[in-house]
Amino acid sequence: METDSAHRKIELQEPEDLAFLIANVRQAARERIDEAFPQSLVDEYITKTFTLAAPSLAINGLPVDPDTYLSPDKPNQRGSRSKSKAAPAAPVIYEAFDDRMHQRVLDLAREEEDLLAEIAALKQKSLSAVNLVCGDLQRIVAEGSAGLLGVDAAVKAKGGDGGAAEEAWRNAIQGLEKLKREMPAAVAKMERARVAGEYVITEGR
Repeated sequence: METDSAHRKIELQEPEDLAFLIANVRQAARERIDEAFPQSLVDEYITKTFTLAAPSLAINGLPVDPDTYLSPDKPNQRGSRSKSKAAPAAPVIYEAFDDRMHQRVLDLAREEEDLLAEIAALKQKSLSAVNLVCGDLQRIVAEGSAGLLGVDAAVKAKGGDGGAAEEAWRNAIQGLEKLKREMPAAVAKMERARVAGEYVITEGR
């Protein structure tokens, strides 16, 4: 008895694994053994086989109750059993665990995580681009405003001196021309950043 108890049990992960084994044995018996033996003897043999094997089986470390899997005719709510001549229920065939399919699911999960991280990075990048363009616009407008203020200050400081006012006016005109040249590019950058931001946010939902 001590030697028997020292034997390691066959570990199954899910109850469906044992049901899968029993269903396959019954299916094979119907296809081959039933040709030479009565079905009742075949069913009795399968029941005895798995009943004797049950002490050596464990599902997630728990003992196995063979009656749960080997008793197709259980009492109904009134305590009566189904008739022996009733049509047998269709066998439940369980699909075996597919390692490749499982690995594919894991790969897809990793791809989803990578895409989410990439979308988050694009969102951050688009926000940085918008902030940069806004800074350029503010700088350009500030330079143009400073030029106009310089004209007004020069005129007031010189009491309307034509030479100083003319020089200040010339500087202001140059600032406005620079503003005119740089403004379209800055606006275009702003538009591209806006479109990119909307695309990233839309695709990331």
